[in-house]
Amino acid sequence: MKERILVTGGTGYIGSHTVVELQNSGYDVVIVDNLSNSNADVVDNIEAVSGIRPAFEKVDCLDYKALEAVFAKYDGIKGIIHFAASKAVGESVQKPLLYYRNNLVSLINVLELMPAYGVEGIIFSSSCTVYGQPDHLPVTEQAPIKKAESPYGNTKQVNEEIIRDTVASGSPISAILLRYFNPIGAHPSALLGELPNGVPQNLVPYITQTAIGIRPQLSVFGDDYNTPDGSCIRDFINIVDLARAHVVAMARILGKKQKEKVEVFNIGTGRGLSVLELIHAFEKATGVKLNYKIVGRRAGDIEQVWADPQYANNELGWKAETPIEDTLESAWKWQLKLRERGIQ
Repeated sequence: MKERILVTGGTGYIGSHTVVELQNSGYDVVIVDNLSNSNADVVDNIEAVSGIRPAFEKVDCLDYKALEAVFAKYDGIKGIIHFAASKAVGESVQKPLLYYRNNLVSLINVLELMPAYGVEGIIFSSSCTVYGQPDHLPVTEQAPIKKAESPYGNTKQVNEEIIRDTVASGSPISAILLRYFNPIGAHPSALLGELPNGVPQNLVPYITQTAIGIRPQLSVFGDDYNTPDGSCIRDFINIVDLARAHVVAMARILGKKQKEKVEVFNIGTGRGLSVLELIHAFEKATGVKLNYKIVGRRAGDIEQVWADPQYANNELGWKAETPIEDTLESAWKWQLKLRERGIQ
């Protein structure tokens, strides 16, 4: 019998790709999502990619009773991957209480229900934002946690603490915290990808929307940072590579291979790319010239950060493998597919 995994936020960008990889690896997947930042037709596309239709429940994780009904309906959930959260940094500054309620209470509800229904472990979708501007590069898992730059970033830090405290209290669960760097790209099928509501908050969707003419121009925020070309440096990771990290992490939990009840892994490539390098890589991969201009720095931007992924490479047996050109080409194919579907 297939092991059953619950994926909260499973119709979102990272969630949908992870569901595909879980199904490809033989897991039975149940998605819970309130569709606040995604569409129900993502379930159709997951089925088109993987050949399997996951169970889907339109439920808000803030609704304890509705969430418990999912646990009761789908017997024998072994593990949970918790993506469900509000995630726009700028919006979190404007609406802090919305972010604290959505991101903290949803996790608390999941953690309360797990022992009652015999769920063994949880993988939490965390972020490199917890490191702030690191003292040393590349960033290891031992790097100090810095004061968050936004309520969004703070919810990631607080949620990590909630999980640690819950496990330390004697709750019969284990956890893996995956601290992502910058997920980009789309599924090679061009059936799944990032679909931001309104003006994109992330760089690559803004690049592809500019390339296709939805946005008139791309702004590069600053060329006077202490980096080789003056623009900010990030660790950009392919979305499918990232999704696969969740599959191996879940196998580690269910196979009882953890060294500690709560483990932390950096999920990145180990290579920093500047914003301008990424733009030029996109132009090379697609043959499309981008209309961009250098503007002033943006408040809250970290100068440079990239991962030391060796611990994840060695312990999980996972590695980011997709070349940046292939990743950017996949993002462009996804944008073209959206235009075919009449989605702007």
